Amino acid sequence: MPEGHSVHRIARQFAVNFVGHRVAVSSPQGRFAADATRIDGHVMTDARAVGKQMFLEFDNELWLRVHLGLYGAWDFAGDISIDPTIASANGRMGQTNQRGTDLGEPILDAAGENSLHSIGAPRRTRLRMAESEKVEAEITSFPPEPIGQVRVRLLTDSAVADLRGPTACEVLDPAQVDAVIAKLGPDPQVDASQEAEDRFVSIVRRKPTSIALLLMDQSVVSGIGNVYRAELLFRARQNPHTPGKKVPEETVRALWRDWVHLLRIGVETGQMMTMDDLDEESYRKAMASRDDRHWVYKREGLPCRVCGTNILMEELGGRKLYWCPVDQA
Repeated sequence: MPEGHSVHRIARQFAVNFVGHRVAVSSPQGRFAADATRIDGHVMTDARAVGKQMFLEFDNELWLRVHLGLYGAWDFAGDISIDPTIASANGRMGQTNQRGTDLGEPILDAAGENSLHSIGAPRRTRLRMAESEKVEAEITSFPPEPIGQVRVRLLTDSAVADLRGPTACEVLDPAQVDAVIAKLGPDPQVDASQEAEDRFVSIVRRKPTSIALLLMDQSVVSGIGNVYRAELLFRARQNPHTPGKKVPEETVRALWRDWVHLLRIGVETGQMMTMDDLDEESYRKAMASRDDRHWVYKREGLPCRVCGTNILMEELGGRKLYWCPVDQA
């Protein structure tokens, strides 16, 4: 499931390339057709993310709310600004990019601009929907024809965004948006204030639930998923099974501040980079491969990078938990 950094990066793409533009909204698949008519032809006025949810505002005061969930992803084409991470994903944003990013020379188009034209748009290769499949299709005109089950298409004169497989996709009024956000825990990309930190600490410190489950609870803190959960707990040397109310306050505050730090890196780089102070070569390897990027995530059965004990993996709350039984004793 996409974690908070991905959703913030998607919102930034909309802010740069769609906000201020009149947008044709359609539902090639048909499942969103009724709601699409409510915002079709209107100017997008805002794009924001809170945790794993994104909100796009239109000039008729309606919002499109999208929660990607496990299978959702956006495909972008046209004049979309990119960095190496987006280039490596061939314009796809949303699904956790565990394939890595090649930090070679930046790819520029014929005009020297950094856009999806640089990787062949509008004549480019479509990415696969699943990690194990690859579906390719050549695009020879703009806008490209929708491929697969596109729930929503957002189209301007120069850019297109296709949404597939979201958990939630709906048009809301401002009061409904406020109600959704009110149920979410603090997101340090939205508010990294002392008040937000204190709110997080207060919630955690009164809960009997394990800290591992609390970090994944979007009403406690927004944006943390399975990868960041495992890595934050290891970096804090915190046992994942300790009830929140028994975790020392200084540790809870350290977890929040580390989340502020790691989320900022994720938004900037597009990768869940959780290892610090790497030399240049190690950093390039870490960006290119998950195997060199994390302390414990997906490293079950492998020796801990600190103590050498084999990393454990167990099921907790329906998700896989990775941790070191020695360093996080």
